[in-house]
Amino acid sequence: MDRFAKMRQKMVDSQIRSRGIRDERVLEAMEKVPRHFFVEEGLQDQAYSDHPLPIGERQTISQPYIVALMTEALALTGTEKVLEIGTGSGYQAAVLAELADRVFSTERLPRLADRARKILYALRYSNVLIKVGDGTQGWSEEAPFDGIIVTAGAPKVPKPLVQQLAVGGRLVIPVGDRYSQNLLRVVRLSEDPEDVDEEDLGGCRFVDLIGEHGWKNNGLV
Repeated sequence: MDRFAKMRQKMVDSQIRSRGIRDERVLEAMEKVPRHFFVEEGLQDQAYSDHPLPIGERQTISQPYIVALMTEALALTGTEKVLEIGTGSGYQAAVLAELADRVFSTERLPRLADRARKILYALRYSNVLIKVGDGTQGWSEEAPFDGIIVTAGAPKVPKPLVQQLAVGGRLVIPVGDRYSQNLLRVVRLSEDPEDVDEEDLGGCRFVDLIGEHGWKNNGLV
């Protein structure tokens, strides 16, 4: 076992399993995906630490526990079509690719999208498709989705994302102000997009979700 594999195993045992993540498929994916590939070479020794790391463009790769928590909340079985809003480094997409049938990921920053594509290609994740655009609009051409995960903090739940959920589908999203949010799981209960169940999974802090149905670049909703 190489040193990074040992670091991954320690990360899962000490940061994720010990904090209540129970989905064995999620734990196995977190043990498998080489997180250090998704950060700059100078930060690779910190890749499995319990905190976010910068990835450029004023964005971050989320701490491992939050990735696991959000992924577990989707309750994936392997057959789902999943939408990710905010590709970032590509790490979350790789974890999802281990657990779902197909992953569609949107990123508003072209340089991050290009870098993530290259890493995912090198790791042979062929079930991930990335496009550049406003993630708050979702990806209507590929809807409906069994799961949607948003990796940036929103002032409110974007309506297009709920509309693009399949009935019974789950949306996991941080909602709050620009300094702190609560992680919500939204389940669509019927064909009526207003008919949803919301569950608060706890406090968190993410970078801003920028877009028509999120924050504007000037800080206004």
